[in-house]
Amino acid sequence: MARIRVLIVDDAVVIRRLLHNILSIDPALEVVGSAPGGKIALARIPQLNPDVIILDVEMAEMDGLQTLREIRKIYPRLPVIMFSAHTAKGAAATIDALLLGATDYVTKPSNADSLDAAIESVRENLLPKIKQFQPLIKQSTLEKSPISVSAPEKKTLVRKSGRIDVVAIGVSTGGPNALAVVLQKIPRDFPVPVLLVQHMPPLFTKTFAERLDSLCAIEVKEAKGGEFLKPGCAWLAPGDFHLTLKKAPDGISLKLNQDTPENFCRPSVDTTFRSAAEIYQGHCLGVVMTGMGRDGLRGSECIYELGGQVIVQDKESSVVWSMPQAVVNAGLADQIVKLDNLGEEIVNRVKKSQLSSAVPFGATHD
Repeated sequence: MARIRVLIVDDAVVIRRLLHNILSIDPALEVVGSAPGGKIALARIPQLNPDVIILDVEMAEMDGLQTLREIRKIYPRLPVIMFSAHTAKGAAATIDALLLGATDYVTKPSNADSLDAAIESVRENLLPKIKQFQPLIKQSTLEKSPISVSAPEKKTLVRKSGRIDVVAIGVSTGGPNALAVVLQKIPRDFPVPVLLVQHMPPLFTKTFAERLDSLCAIEVKEAKGGEFLKPGCAWLAPGDFHLTLKKAPDGISLKLNQDTPENFCRPSVDTTFRSAAEIYQGHCLGVVMTGMGRDGLRGSECIYELGGQVIVQDKESSVVWSMPQAVVNAGLADQIVKLDNLGEEIVNRVKKSQLSSAVPFGATHD
């Protein structure tokens, strides 16, 4: 199997050496070069033909955001992993990069005094992010032809109702930019609440929710716990917390917990999907978007078996199709939708279901 060709871009010589030494040891990776700044990196990309770029966010001459903008003009599908500080400033810059089209990100080691700890942090966090692109290395800089994928034969199931009273969206790698595309298609008068699970650490989710809120017609908030769900508002699961629901006589509220991670994730898509399905029964729409792994599969199964609906993002528009593919392969996907059409599909399904149902929103579910 061909090794993944990596280009390191960072203005700190110590960081470049650290990354080079760690990555070069792994037999699946090949460090083809490094650059101390954005301008040099842009010149070296066509010479070195990397499969993945590790890009520092804060650089003196040409920062990571400026460099990323130029990369995306020429190489729209080349995987770029941002390497940022785990600070409020670093989180804000990373979110901006992800919304500009960065593929993923890794935070720099926070314990600069311990070389061993720094090395271990890079191994644990950066190496898996690079290796997830192994299946894509032959296509990373090429425009791919449209891929038609059909879901397997559906399981036999009697739907309880076509009405949708909540939308739950799960996403991981490539998610911030994709979520922004989808949520900007949802109008302010959207008749149901939206739950969002994006694999992301603390601090980053707060900034991400604020960015989405500034871009979208609907209100987007980081969940705090205790809020009651309302139409036209989306709640993002905070980093390191699972997001669940609680039913009470006066409404349905959000709950947070730090139970064991599911699929190595907290927040977990499965946890939120399962809770939404249990509370709303057959009146839940689950949406699984781009991401690595299988998080969302078990939750989608719960939604489907209780009579809800599940749709997924298509392969062509996904950065990594692992999460949606798991749902498709299990025969749980009602529809596979291109990213550009996904927001409109969600809106149409919800509004059509509300119009066709005589049961008003907020009624008690059987």
